[in-house]
Amino acid sequence: MKFSYQARNKEGQIKRGIVVAAGAAQAEQLLAENDLIIIDLQQQAESILERFTFFGGSVGQKDLVLFSRQLATLIASRVPILQSLRILESQIDNRSLLNVIKDLVVSIENGESFSLALSKHPKVFTNIYISLVRSGEVTGSLNKSLTYLADQLEKDYELRSKVKGALTYPIFVVGTLGLVGILMFKFVLPKLTEVLKSQGGTLPTVSVVLIYITDFFDKFWWAVLVGVLGFILAVRFYIFTGTGRYQWDMLKIRLPIINDIFKKIYLARFARNLATLVAGGIPIIQALKIISEVINNTIYRDIIVNASVKLADGKSISDAISGYKEFPPIVVQMVKVGEQTASLDDILSKLATFYEKEVDAKVGTLTTLLEPVIMIILGLGVGALVAGVLLPIYNLASTVG
Repeated sequence: MKFSYQARNKEGQIKRGIVVAAGAAQAEQLLAENDLIIIDLQQQAESILERFTFFGGSVGQKDLVLFSRQLATLIASRVPILQSLRILESQIDNRSLLNVIKDLVVSIENGESFSLALSKHPKVFTNIYISLVRSGEVTGSLNKSLTYLADQLEKDYELRSKVKGALTYPIFVVGTLGLVGILMFKFVLPKLTEVLKSQGGTLPTVSVVLIYITDFFDKFWWAVLVGVLGFILAVRFYIFTGTGRYQWDMLKIRLPIINDIFKKIYLARFARNLATLVAGGIPIIQALKIISEVINNTIYRDIIVNASVKLADGKSISDAISGYKEFPPIVVQMVKVGEQTASLDDILSKLATFYEKEVDAKVGTLTTLLEPVIMIILGLGVGALVAGVLLPIYNLASTVG
């Protein structure tokens, strides 16, 4: 939601601007954290173009890593933040990121802090990013915060790239097989099944089934495509509901074979983000609340939110996450060691690295296993075609001969 505000800063000057937050309470908190005393706060109505993201491009994680690292280098060289952004403005190729930087320049020129300016772009800068930038502004170590953010974003980008890269080949093969199957049923098999129909006599069961499927697809191929597309859209719509999202997230961590991969991804994300926030000086309860918003799984989100409540009651992090099967004993024990040795961020970073390597290995193994499975499916399909089409024709030729 967008809120227009009128506030007074420490010097008593009146400031006006726009802030983006999940609600009025979050907007008030964000302004208070930037030392602004609210005079007036009004929610702005969003236009249709602002509600949909497909009217513009997007800012990729790789672009964000490059932006953060370059900005950290400039600030470390004692270049003022406004001048640093203007320098980057002349070097950025991504048009969406360029528009964001231009807006940041305008906001800072109007007297807003860098973190407050970043909060206007929640689709580009996460709560973790904004919180660490705010912490860097308060402690005077903005360049360190940005460097640390760039490092963590880069590691997250590498993990995602490895997972996507490993799954590209199986997805390509399956997609190609699907396309070839559609073309076969639409253009090739109808001609072959006409030959089978014209020969008369009793056909094998597999040939009869093949003829029925081919005739149906030849006449109602559009209904099949509409049905498949409708099913995909219905599933996506259901996943966006509260119940659907919960069931989908539960399926990802319960379904055999893939559940171990997803669990390790979420554990790596939890450890990496918590390590980043702890190293950035963010209070642990606030850090857990931020992580619950970016973990991207409702089951883990609820556990982390409950953990933050337990922390507020005086429990340690290790005690707060123990007892949940989603957090293995090794995670609880390593967090406990980190708390006892005052090296929680270092322990969590090592834990994140461990799980990232585990994900890489698991995905590689899964990809290797998928290849023979795909070959077996392809072989069964070819076998069915041979049995259903070629054998009856061969038998007919043998009878005539």
